[in-house]
Amino acid sequence: MTALRTRERFEREEDERLAPVAAHSAASRGRLFPEPEHPYRTAYQRDRDRIVHSRAFRRLEYKTQVFVPHEGDHYRNRLTHSLEASQISRTLARMLRLNEELAEAIALSHDLGHTPFGHAGERVLARLMKPYGGFDHNRQSLRVVDWLEERYPSFRGLNLTYESREGILKHGCHWDHPLPVPEATPQRGLEGQLADKADEIAYTNHDIDDGLRSGLLDAAELDAVPLWRDTLVATRERVGAAQERMLHSQTIVALINALVGDLAEASAERIARSGARSIDEVRQCREPLIGFSPETAARFLALKRFLSERLYHHPRVLEMNAPAEGVIGELFEAYAADALRLPKTVRERFAPDGHQRAIADYIAGMTDRFALSEQRRLAEAS
Repeated sequence: MTALRTRERFEREEDERLAPVAAHSAASRGRLFPEPEHPYRTAYQRDRDRIVHSRAFRRLEYKTQVFVPHEGDHYRNRLTHSLEASQISRTLARMLRLNEELAEAIALSHDLGHTPFGHAGERVLARLMKPYGGFDHNRQSLRVVDWLEERYPSFRGLNLTYESREGILKHGCHWDHPLPVPEATPQRGLEGQLADKADEIAYTNHDIDDGLRSGLLDAAELDAVPLWRDTLVATRERVGAAQERMLHSQTIVALINALVGDLAEASAERIARSGARSIDEVRQCREPLIGFSPETAARFLALKRFLSERLYHHPRVLEMNAPAEGVIGELFEAYAADALRLPKTVRERFAPDGHQRAIADYIAGMTDRFALSEQRRLAEAS
């Protein structure tokens, strides 16, 4: 008996291991542009690998999560955030007998369309693009994988499967898209729902870590938030006397474990109660099936609200992100006024995509440091 595992072998193993409501590779709705199947990788494994090898994925290393890159080497960026979200996605998918590779692919790609300078940059570009259809990083992520990546001779984009594209799209598509978009259904597949929650768990916990490390979060104020306080007390009892940084690190580990466990248990109950027997039946459910228990959802929401007030709107964070409006606004206006300031490859997209959309694509794809260098270059040339 050979030790070699082929794609067909992987697909048979999926059918034996995965729940009926999971996305099974062999039953994928396929790709926009037909391709021969890979002999050794499933459709969702190929999606994940294409995402990891994309230029947009590499650029996430120099895109702000909360702290801009020059603030320190240990703070999360969009790339490390995506990696942490993908690991949580895999764990949850394994617990719920869902497709790990699909959940991982969606988590790894969910921020590919994010602008430089984090959400501050997104707000600026959304305002500038309001007359031209708007801007949202989830929809831009689909545009990246469908249209802007150029790696294959016979089609634009990465030609991902329907299920990966459905998971990325998230809120629907409100501007013209160059290719057919996934069908609008009441819900997405469970792997897409799961990746959203993994994203929340990842950014909440690593933002606490970065906030405490930076000194912007007051530990005493955080200790008053019930979900954090209860986890901290239990952790202190478990680890005993420890340095504050070690105690905080272990509390974050415990909090991730608790949230993942609650989410898996509550979601398993919802899936069972729904009576859904396939991914198509999941898509027609009135409510999402992946979610926390009511008590944990309320406590987690209170923690996220605390972070919004005390970290994301902290004067120092707002100060760090203040350049976003000026930089992105100046770049957009400069490119709109003189197209020759843009690379030829961007100008070639004017006809099919429209001037403003092509400019927005170019700016959204920039890293923080490239956007700043472009601002300096244009200022010196004027």
